[in-house]
Amino acid sequence: MSKPNRKRYRLSEVKQQFTEAVGGDQVEFETDNDDLLTFPHPLFTDDEWDKKVDAAENAHDKALAILGEEQYEKYRAAGHADGEIGLLMLAVQQDMQGQIKKRPTRS
Repeated sequence: MSKPNRKRYRLSEVKQQFTEAVGGDQVEFETDNDDLLTFPHPLFTDDEWDKKVDAAENAHDKALAILGEEQYEKYRAAGHADGEIGLLMLAVQQDMQGQIKKRPTRS
């Protein structure tokens, strides 16, 4: 039985709205060597990625889990410290909060 004034969501539409609101399901950033690196946007990670990142016990392990081995090597070769990934993640989260507020409620 349907209640008046109750909104019904379609998950695929909600996901599409959030994907558009945050600029995609991947975060892209450049190193100081102009390498373009990516990792999953925090809203769109899978269980395997989450487990690796959550299991990381220090900044090195977390950076490696977020970037993967190949990208991590490029990141370090550009002179970036492991802890800088935390700053990047914070920036992504702050941007996400502002972008989500602008998300249309209907498609």
